[in-house]
Amino acid sequence: MENGTVTLIGATTENPSFEVIRPLLSRCQLYVLKSLEKEDLLELLQRAITTDTILKERKIELKETTAMLRFSGGDARKLLNILELVVESDTEETVVITDDMVTERLQQNPLAYDKDGEMHYDIISAFIKSIRGSDPDGAIYWLARMVEGGEDPAFIARRLVISAAEDIGLANPNALLLANACFETLMKIGWPEGRIPLAETTIYLATSPKSNSAYSAINDALELVRSTGNLPVPLHLRNAPTKLMKQLGYGQEYKYAHSYEGNFVKQQFLPDELKEKRIWQPQNNAAEQKHAERMQQLWGERFK
Repeated sequence: MENGTVTLIGATTENPSFEVIRPLLSRCQLYVLKSLEKEDLLELLQRAITTDTILKERKIELKETTAMLRFSGGDARKLLNILELVVESDTEETVVITDDMVTERLQQNPLAYDKDGEMHYDIISAFIKSIRGSDPDGAIYWLARMVEGGEDPAFIARRLVISAAEDIGLANPNALLLANACFETLMKIGWPEGRIPLAETTIYLATSPKSNSAYSAINDALELVRSTGNLPVPLHLRNAPTKLMKQLGYGQEYKYAHSYEGNFVKQQFLPDELKEKRIWQPQNNAAEQKHAERMQQLWGERFK
């Protein structure tokens, strides 16, 4: 390909980023073919009616086209298949195509949904972002798209658990309990009733106050660990199961919190090099501010 010996021309319904190896993809010019616009689809219908060998022998009136266009999803081949199906199933001399007629003939629209391809990732992304953005309508719509497309319900439930921890977090800890209960309920009752707890949890998460302080805290802590290395554990926090360890000072001067008023006493818990470091940053929501206020009462200036 590099010296021009081979010219590769390919077409695929899959996302090349997922299906084509990077060395090959980097040597190709990529063109994205998008769904046809309404005007293009209408022109295609008229052309088929007037030029197709079989269809032009029938009297066909396109009274309504909304349903046909919707069911086609912008796919020309699918649109022509729908047209042929509707015409062939009608025995009248003049075939008058209406939205109700198309819907009745098709009965159920198999949505375009590839559980292993780009559509899978795009829709779950829209679903989670709708929850994070506190839009219950958007969230329930994308849930319905996944359900109708045949997505694995367990996959959806797992993502709800993740969202409850990552996006709602300490702003509403009950969200994680509900998400876990949803997953367990789904495993117990199966499908199609499982769609109901999925919907309940989706709406609850979308309408809950949001906080990603736990998500941010663990990421910041991991970055801190990677940048500072294996800092020693302060002696008073170390385990001292043997006499030698006790002689070395392990566990000495540790203050047992429950022996003090309010079950709290100030002492150092971070390594010496990080003893003044703040990692968890409470966010501005009612539930989390209660935790922040308690930390300020206990630790004073450190948590201001």
